Amino acid sequence: MAEFGVRLRPGWGWLVLVNAAVDELGPDRDTFVHWSIWTIEPKELRLKHRPFPFPPTPAERLIRPFQRYLQTEATSGIVLIVCALIALVWANSSVGASYFAFWHTPLELDFGRFHIEESLGECINDGLMVIFFLMVGLEIKREVLSGELASVRRAALPMAAALGGMLVPALIFTALNLGGGGQRGWGVPMATDIAFALGVLALLGKRVPVGLKVFLAAVAIVDDLGAVLVIAIFYSSGLNLAALAAAGCLLGLLVVLNLFHVRRPLVYLLVGIGLWLAVLASGVHATIAGVLLALAIPDRRRINGRAFVQLTRDLVNQLQDHGDERQPEALSGHELEVVETLELACEAVQTPLRRLEHALVPWVSWVIMPLFALANAGVAVSAGGLADACRSPITLGVLLGLVLGKPIGVMSFSWLAVRLRLAALPAGVTWSKLFGACLLCGIGFTMALFIAGLAFEDAVRLDRAKMGVLAGSFVAALLGLGWLARRPGTVPDLPEPGAPTVTLGHGA
Repeated sequence: MAEFGVRLRPGWGWLVLVNAAVDELGPDRDTFVHWSIWTIEPKELRLKHRPFPFPPTPAERLIRPFQRYLQTEATSGIVLIVCALIALVWANSSVGASYFAFWHTPLELDFGRFHIEESLGECINDGLMVIFFLMVGLEIKREVLSGELASVRRAALPMAAALGGMLVPALIFTALNLGGGGQRGWGVPMATDIAFALGVLALLGKRVPVGLKVFLAAVAIVDDLGAVLVIAIFYSSGLNLAALAAAGCLLGLLVVLNLFHVRRPLVYLLVGIGLWLAVLASGVHATIAGVLLALAIPDRRRINGRAFVQLTRDLVNQLQDHGDERQPEALSGHELEVVETLELACEAVQTPLRRLEHALVPWVSWVIMPLFALANAGVAVSAGGLADACRSPITLGVLLGLVLGKPIGVMSFSWLAVRLRLAALPAGVTWSKLFGACLLCGIGFTMALFIAGLAFEDAVRLDRAKMGVLAGSFVAALLGLGWLARRPGTVPDLPEPGAPTVTLGHGA
């Protein structure tokens, strides 16, 4: 990490302070930059890296505890649980009919030749969820280029685990529904909800090794990639070749923008809107447009970390040399140019992919996913309906796929990969702890509910699939939390298969 400060002369009332936090200065790693203007006392001080160094306003003092709470890993998972509970209570209350009527409110959009008529719930699933899948695509690309999937050695364990975690649940569901009306739902128990799973894991705090969090995140990302492929290949129908051709042309334009080093995310997003309309009309599910758009976003920096540090030092020195002590509150023309150059440098040292991903996180975590949970988790449950669901092969297939299939598939394929010396356990992670993460992989929720909506048009079958997802995710969360929260030593660890232990990587 590189950090620097400047020594201030008496009489100075302001300074533009740039703090460069450079993880590694090589071209394959990103840089996170914090820059700010800080009003200081006219004393000789040594300033060092300090995020958000402004004196807080009364409003900031009021909301800062809430901001800190929202930034914790567990919070996004808790918000999803609350929204799911609200949907269930609303759907089963005395005004339950209003829940279904609200989300079936018809909406229309005319855009040239395009005429879109969908319900409010469909607008969330086909529209807002495109942004969620854009975020998924950005995460996948980042991990493939510079994260846990960047090398065969590091990617082997999460890829093997994810493969087992997709195959075994699908086989369990298919075995229970083969030849029946629910057979089409085999993809429902395949995916892992990364936000929900990491949120549950975060509840354990420092008792969980970092390597386990990295492993779980990497498995969930590979799971997401598998879910995207399943949606594109098996849950698309009635293809429109003209619309597909238009989507291909727009995707080609995005590739050209990338090759010409266009770095403004807004340009890609504008073309992405056209891509979404074309994919929506093509018969392929519209959310695939988000993943395709993500693959075209550049992950290159204009300047590397060392050049950024040197440039910012030179610019800060210019501010020292040309500062007007008589007007401490005003910027001269030259000083304003220096500040603008600092802003450009902070932008150039970060990749467009990272900037866009960072900008999308709050919207996806606190707006899109909670809305999706509200719109899709509501199931009307009666005594007779619950009894029918318990006997339904759809509900049982999803429930057993998540609670049994996921941990069995993830654990067995992980053990096999290590046994064959294709991979190694992350540092500090035992087989017992890994099994706890395997249990948490059974939290399907968001992606499982999404695929259920694609698999079943019949309302009864869809409700039974949703019951299986909600029950299976809840049971998997409790089992995983209980296993990992137990006191060390109460359960003997699994025997090592003989492979060496290495560090999985620097984290997601």
